Amino acid sequence: MEQSNFPITNWSEDDRPREKLMLKGKSALSDAELIAILIGSGNRNESAVDLSKRILGGVSNNLNALGKLSIAPLTQYKGIGEAKAISIIAALELGRRRRAEEAVELVKITSSKAIFELMQPIIGELAHEEFWIVYLNNSNKVLSKEQLSKGGITGTLVDVRIVFKKALELSATALILCHNHPSGTLVPSEADKHITKKLKLAGESLEIKVLDHVIVTENSYFSFVDSGIF
Repeated sequence: MEQSNFPITNWSEDDRPREKLMLKGKSALSDAELIAILIGSGNRNESAVDLSKRILGGVSNNLNALGKLSIAPLTQYKGIGEAKAISIIAALELGRRRRAEEAVELVKITSSKAIFELMQPIIGELAHEEFWIVYLNNSNKVLSKEQLSKGGITGTLVDVRIVFKKALELSATALILCHNHPSGTLVPSEADKHITKKLKLAGESLEIKVLDHVIVTENSYFSFVDSGIF
């Protein structure tokens, strides 16, 4: 292996997070240090770490909020051009997708929390409302997750026929309704209650149980069953 004659003590400040990762492992780095590795360098007045801290401060040190930023607000920071902004966006999107893949491994649904963990990476951070159906077999194992409708922030349209057509195709014995509230509120609307009742009644005639309706937001969820209104 080629040996470097340039000692680590002489590395630039922007390279120190890389040194720390090599010597101590990735878990030893702060969020700012990880971002500093992505951007590589800071600006004339700030190191990459200091610049990363300032970027994180702009979103209250919330990585979820940082992941929602587009190129334009990121490039407002001196030292962040389009290429660096794209690197940050791409890295956070990979993290989101990894969470989604990990959730898919949750093959058996045992609680409303399990539904939240399954669906939050998919719809929890959206700016518009989406209605999804999680289809289950008789062991409550996930057969499929299907987007039923996609709408504006005011609501979505739900077609009962499509819901149960897919259930029959999959030989599903149960399903769980799930949609997001971009506003962050966990209070079900009258429309939410109406469609839940409508789908539950339709399922009874086909012997396909509607087990729950879970409303998902970025950080929490509401279960019709847990709340006793199902």
